Amino acid sequence: MAKVTGLGGVFYVVTDPEATREWYRETLGIDGEYGPQLNWSEETGDKPYSLISHFKDDGYIKPGKGGFMINLRVDDLDGMVTQLKDKGIDVLDSVDEGYGKFAWLLDPNGVKIELWQQVEAPE
Repeated sequence: MAKVTGLGGVFYVVTDPEATREWYRETLGIDGEYGPQLNWSEETGDKPYSLISHFKDDGYIKPGKGGFMINLRVDDLDGMVTQLKDKGIDVLDSVDEGYGKFAWLLDPNGVKIELWQQVEAPE
């Protein structure tokens, strides 16, 4: 039986695709032939996974625009937050939930980005 094997991408409309791509390249250090590209084969964590999660409109995505958020895995959240702040990027908040560390920022189009460091493998 055929099955879904992973997240293929996140696609959304912006006013200036090249400026957005440059922001992702300069701010988060990700780029690729067609835009920011992540190779999961480079993930070093135990049992890495991608998630599609559904939320009620309870403000979690705010102040992001468009009713969605992009979650990106990172290997060192504290280091990434320091790098972002050194670049003058506004980090909205950060939290350690025990099972993972999280931080949030907005891309130049107002899309909320959640950075996630997985610290425990799911059972």
